[in-house]
Amino acid sequence: QVQLAESGGGLVQAGGSLTLSCAASGSFFSINAMGWFRQAPGKQRELVAHITSGGRISYTDSVKGRFTISRDNAKNTVYLQMNVLKFEDTAVYYCNMVGLMVSYRVFEIWGQGTLVTVSS
Repeated sequence: QVQLAESGGGLVQAGGSLTLSCAASGSFFSINAMGWFRQAPGKQRELVAHITSGGRISYTDSVKGRFTISRDNAKNTVYLQMNVLKFEDTAVYYCNMVGLMVSYRVFEIWGQGTLVTVSS
C-alpha cells in the first residue's frame, strides 16, 4: 500500500512564496511520474506541474517562470516551489504519483490536498 503526505499550504499575500511537499511511503518498487494538480472553487482540477523519473518537466502556462517542481528520489518526495503568487493561484493543491508496486502492478495515488490561499 502506498500513501502520500502533503504539507506546506497556507495563507500568503500576493507576491509571496510557498513551498509544497509531498512524500510517499509504503511498499512499492518505483515511482515514475510525480505531479501537482490544483482545483479552485467552481473549477475543474488542472495539472500544474509534472516531472518524470528521467527529470523531464512540464508546467501549465499560467505558472511558467513562477513555479518550480523538483523531486528527491531518495526521499520519494516531490516539491513545488511557488513564487510571485497571484490571487488566481488560490486553490486546493493535490500531488499525484504514478509508479510500480513490488508486484510490478502500476499504481496511481493522490495526496489529500493542501489549501493555498493568496490574498490580494
